[in-house]
Amino acid sequence: MTNKTIRIGTRDSQLALWQAHTVQKQLQDLGYKTEIIAVKSDGDIILDKPLYELGITGIFTKTLDIAMINGQVDIAVHSMKDVPTALPKGIVQAAVLERANVLDILVFKKNLNFLNSEGTIATGSLRRQAQWWNKYPNHTVVDLRGNVNTRMQKLKENHWNGAVFAAAGLERINLKPDTFINLDWMISAPAQGAMVVLAMENDSFTIDAVSQLNDIETEICTYIERQFLRTLEGGCTAPIGALATYNEEDDTIDFKGVLLSIDGKQKLEIDKKVDISQWKKLGFNSAQEILENGGAKLMTKIKNELKK
Repeated sequence: MTNKTIRIGTRDSQLALWQAHTVQKQLQDLGYKTEIIAVKSDGDIILDKPLYELGITGIFTKTLDIAMINGQVDIAVHSMKDVPTALPKGIVQAAVLERANVLDILVFKKNLNFLNSEGTIATGSLRRQAQWWNKYPNHTVVDLRGNVNTRMQKLKENHWNGAVFAAAGLERINLKPDTFINLDWMISAPAQGAMVVLAMENDSFTIDAVSQLNDIETEICTYIERQFLRTLEGGCTAPIGALATYNEEDDTIDFKGVLLSIDGKQKLEIDKKVDISQWKKLGFNSAQEILENGGAKLMTKIKNELKK
């Protein structure tokens, strides 16, 4: 084995560092040398080329994309749901780690009486907002941004009834309180609960090392979900949910997908069960069905609303 040290790029939030350390441990257990490098925000980095020329779109990922392209780090570790479906030129998906909890949860204060009356919920996600309004049209939804620690703190400081979080993020850093309920009716973000490791396409040593961490079941399910998202042209903006689940007993995949209007009043859903042999086009075919049944018109409406 070569003496090359694999430099692991990460943002410096508690959750991002937890994810980076998880990958570091798995690589070290395989005998690789590693180093974690917390990368500063993209505003601190001077580039020769504008970002759009590199095809970089992800608000949470572009800083690390740039660090890899500039040779500062060898890999980047991300929550997969934050990663755009089209990766920048020269960057590839090297591994998807075994998936954690896929659910969204409601962290609430005091009690849940407000669910039967009027209430105020916080989330920065259009997908969560639209699904919440679809189920609770009389509620107020307020914007909530920042890393999970910041969002939990804002929930404590404000008079909201609750806030929606991904269960996996809170569980990973032991921030999940006792006052929560699983939102099993809410369809998750594509690839929610999964971590992905990106590497440079021409770095065969690093790709060989990292590919040993790949979980094939998670890779297939997240591929289906992200293909659904990409075909609907959602990017990170439209209210789109997708969840694929593998059933070992009969070698099938269950897929649920949803596209909603921003106000949650319109909801287009798909629910399929197919043989595992059909996985490669499942996301694409499901999205096409939605587009043909009113989804294309709805996507145009969503894009126009977001431009305002």
